[in-house]
Amino acid sequence: MSFKTSVIISTDSSSEWLEMALWGYGNQSYRGFQVIVADNGSDHETVDVVRDFQKNSGMTIDYLQHGEEDCQRSFMLNKAIKYATGDYLIFVDGDCVPRKDFVAVHRKSARPDHFLSGGHTNLPMCCSVSVDKEAVLTGDLFNIVWLQQNGYPDTAKKLRLILKQPLSGLFNLIPTQNNWNGHNASGWKQNILSVNGFDERIKNGSECFDLGERLKHSGIKTRRIRYTAVSVHLSHQPDYINGAHCPVNIAIRNETIENRVSFTPYGILQGGAFSETDYTRS
Repeated sequence: MSFKTSVIISTDSSSEWLEMALWGYGNQSYRGFQVIVADNGSDHETVDVVRDFQKNSGMTIDYLQHGEEDCQRSFMLNKAIKYATGDYLIFVDGDCVPRKDFVAVHRKSARPDHFLSGGHTNLPMCCSVSVDKEAVLTGDLFNIVWLQQNGYPDTAKKLRLILKQPLSGLFNLIPTQNNWNGHNASGWKQNILSVNGFDERIKNGSECFDLGERLKHSGIKTRRIRYTAVSVHLSHQPDYINGAHCPVNIAIRNETIENRVSFTPYGILQGGAFSETDYTRS
């Protein structure tokens, strides 16, 4: 099955980690995918990181942003969906660094009318500050020995980092709730458009869960890739308040679940989610 792929990286205020994530995508075993950085309202340092990465890597990045000061994650994700040239869209966070086979695993695992549910391995700050370009490109970042030498706790979960095929594939079969996890999820653009993308009433916090539930309600099935599509989450203090417990977000989430909502009128097609003048193509 031949199809084009776009990777959509959501970022807000972690430019130092975004650089490491970009080197991770510049180091993928599968090449030829589009990379879109959807900036939710960070400072000028993010622009500098993207420009410097392009200059040093030779890789093209499509950079999208908005002019508002507050976080507009759903709005920016919808803008990226509209702008994506891929038939298949992989959604990740800018503070998550992918293993070399990350994109290849998503593509290999893709099935018609399915979305993929992945995860990540959290790194403590002591490990995160040790991560540099070399650790990403050499793969040391995913080596449990290197991580432990840089403070990774003995008590931390290690299976996602040490399991190899076929065991990693078998662990994907462990029964669990397969949600749309925005730091590591993928699906077909036509399926995402069919439910009208992300609900823009949700600024930040529950937008990924809501999209996943609407996809399920529309008949899209899920597949688990938590042990095969490996990425690590670099620790940082977020500059925004997570909206998962916001009363408005909770109400939208409950409505989606209780009424088995499959389409939101507050998504891509409401108008204003995409403007030709709002992006920078580098």
